[in-house]
Amino acid sequence: MQRRTLLALAVGGLAAPSLSLAQAWPDRPIRLIVPWPPGGSTDTIARIFQPKLAELLERPVVIDNKGGASGSVGAAEASRAPADGYTWMLAYDNEATNQTVMRLPYRTLEAFAPVSLVATGPLALVAHQNTPYRSLADLVAAAKAAPDSIAFASSGVGGLAHVSTTLLQQQGGFRLLHVPYRGGGPAVQDAVAGNVPLFMSNVVIISQHIRAGTLRPLGVTTAEETRHVPGVKPFAAQGFPGFSAPTWWAFLGRAGTPEPILKRMQEALAQALADAEVKRKIEEQGADVVASGPEACGRFLAGEIEKWGKVIRDNHITADS
Repeated sequence: MQRRTLLALAVGGLAAPSLSLAQAWPDRPIRLIVPWPPGGSTDTIARIFQPKLAELLERPVVIDNKGGASGSVGAAEASRAPADGYTWMLAYDNEATNQTVMRLPYRTLEAFAPVSLVATGPLALVAHQNTPYRSLADLVAAAKAAPDSIAFASSGVGGLAHVSTTLLQQQGGFRLLHVPYRGGGPAVQDAVAGNVPLFMSNVVIISQHIRAGTLRPLGVTTAEETRHVPGVKPFAAQGFPGFSAPTWWAFLGRAGTPEPILKRMQEALAQALADAEVKRKIEEQGADVVASGPEACGRFLAGEIEKWGKVIRDNHITADS
């Protein structure tokens, strides 16, 4: 009896610091790493839910833009942060493809604790209004006639925009010239200026330019038509059966963060994303709020890493592509 009592006290003593930490959390500002420069979709979405999340947690949520190397610079920094609930990351779809494209000092599924799949949305291939490409068929014909002569921009090497366009070319038997940028912000500036004729991007950062007529959408990567780019057919309905490559954003914490802290963050984030104004603003940008739980988020991440890893290996895509 005495041994059982001592054992119970010992276990309780070990658990107490973690429980105490969780009860006190948060007692100082929270850092949210956005591994992309300001102006891109990840930054845009983070800044939409940031004020509401800070209000619910009753502490400032400070966005820290750490761009570079297709999101891997910021992600690597987040992976080294203490697992104390004060550093989080809003990951973009590149987080899955980077696992195969790059040699990283961390593995996503080991370094991070999934909190929530925040939102998903379509990618759209757009052409500048001054180009002659009025349809996807026009572009494919021109690219087949002159392989590797028509450039398309993306937010970085090995990202979903790059990899999905590679799969599109593979299936359609045509070749474009890839021009990678350090994030969606710089890429959209050149696309709008007409410095690059094509841009594959999530709709969040190009929707206003589509509405203005500056950028002409040729197709979307969702399996069916999307309300975010009305009247534009998916690639699956333009001679690429089964093609699907939705973009996404996921909220991650450090692996090892106490479970009560992870749970509280997930609950607060779900509340923030359910706020009518937050949801409206995100969906106005061209994304659909998901706000999944951690288990569903983890399964989704694992599936994306596996699916796009195969495409990357099959097409020999590397960080130098």
